[in-house]
Amino acid sequence: MSLDAVPAKSARAAQKGQQTKAVIVDAALNLAQQIGLEGLSIGAVAEITQMSKSGVFAHFGSREELQISVVREYHARFEQEVFYAALSAPRGLPRLRAMFGNWMKRTSVEIDSGCIYISGATEFDDRPGPVRDALVESVSIWQAAVLRAVVQAQAEGHLDPGADARQIAFEIHGLILALHYEARFLRVPGSIERAERGFDNLLERCATPTAPRPAGASPQPPLKRVR
Repeated sequence: MSLDAVPAKSARAAQKGQQTKAVIVDAALNLAQQIGLEGLSIGAVAEITQMSKSGVFAHFGSREELQISVVREYHARFEQEVFYAALSAPRGLPRLRAMFGNWMKRTSVEIDSGCIYISGATEFDDRPGPVRDALVESVSIWQAAVLRAVVQAQAEGHLDPGADARQIAFEIHGLILALHYEARFLRVPGSIERAERGFDNLLERCATPTAPRPAGASPQPPLKRVR
C-alpha cells in the first residue's frame, strides 16, 4: 500500500463513522420524541438500528453522551426550521411573524411526535448534570433569538419602543407551552387556532400604527398608550 493510500483510507473510515453516528442519532432522536430522553438506552437504540450494543457504545461512550447528542441534533433541526428559515423575512415584525409561524408549523407536527424541549424540561428540571445543561443551553439560545427579534421589531418602529420586550417574548413562549399542553395532553380542539389568535392579540396591543400588516389583515387601530 502506498503512503498516499493511507490518509485516503483513514478519511473514508472517518466519513463512514460519521455517517453511522448520524444514523444512530437520528434513530435515537425519533425514539426520544416518543418516550423521552430518560427512556433512551444504548440497548434500545442498538435494537432499532439493528446494530450491536458495542457498536453503538463505540460512537458515544455512554448513555449520557447519547442523550446530549440527541439534544444537540434536535436543537440544530429546530434552529434550521424555525430560526434560519425566518431570516429571509424583512427585519422587524415580518421576521417575528415568520419565526412564530415556523414555530407553529413545527409544534403542529410535534403534537403527535413529541417535543424534546417540553419532555426534557419535565424529566431534567431538578436533575443537575450535563444533559440538563445541554437542554438549558439550547432553550436559552432560542429564547434569546425570540427576544432579539422583538427588540429588532421595536428598533424598526413596528412595536411600541416603550413596551417590555422581555414580557412580549415571555408571552410568545407561553403560547407555545399552552398549545402543547392543550393540544397534546388535553386534546382540546381548536388549540392551534387559539395560539395563533393569542399571538395576533399580543401584537395588536404592542404594534405601532405604521407596523406592516399581514396580507388580508384589517387596518391597525391607533396605539393606545397607558398614562
